[in-house]
Amino acid sequence: MKNIAVFASGKGTNFTAIARAVKKGSLRVNLALLVCDNPQAPVLNKAKEFKIKIALVKREDFTSKEDFEKEIIHSLKEAKIGLIVMAGFMRLLSPNFVRAYKNRIVNIHPSLLPSFKGAHAIKDAFAYGVKITGATVHFVDEQIDHGAIILQKEVEVKETDTLNSLEARIHRAEHLLYPEAIKVVTLGRFRLKGRRVGITGC
Repeated sequence: MKNIAVFASGKGTNFTAIARAVKKGSLRVNLALLVCDNPQAPVLNKAKEFKIKIALVKREDFTSKEDFEKEIIHSLKEAKIGLIVMAGFMRLLSPNFVRAYKNRIVNIHPSLLPSFKGAHAIKDAFAYGVKITGATVHFVDEQIDHGAIILQKEVEVKETDTLNSLEARIHRAEHLLYPEAIKVVTLGRFRLKGRRVGITGC
């Protein structure tokens, strides 16, 4: 069973969805570690509830980003982590870090990539007036919101939607999509085909 680490800095809703999937047995991985850089993050309490080991690594405790990431890597190696799951971690990983864990870092983004990259994807899609948006799980590479797409889930934009109601439905879609995508990756049921992942089985 593969050891995974979730990186999160905030509320931890995707962390909770993953932890619940693991607990009920629909996602057969060992959620071995939460990596967090924010001592005030609510996700820390979520990790304690699920009895998940925490690595709290604060950027301000290190003189350089390199040293900060070295400390994180030390925790990952100690926990024998095979897959890193980004779930609202509010720091960009360096190219060196990404290269060290090539094809072993996944991220979730609240749009149908390659549309609406960046930090305000839901707001941007809503303002543009799209009829369909959604969520994407992808491998992390050295560019922002760019790596090979693993799975996507569409969300219809209703005429009655507000930004808040659309955001809530996209987040619900994320909570269903992320455990499924992690399952695909950890079971090796994929093959890389350029910018998109080919699924080979269920």
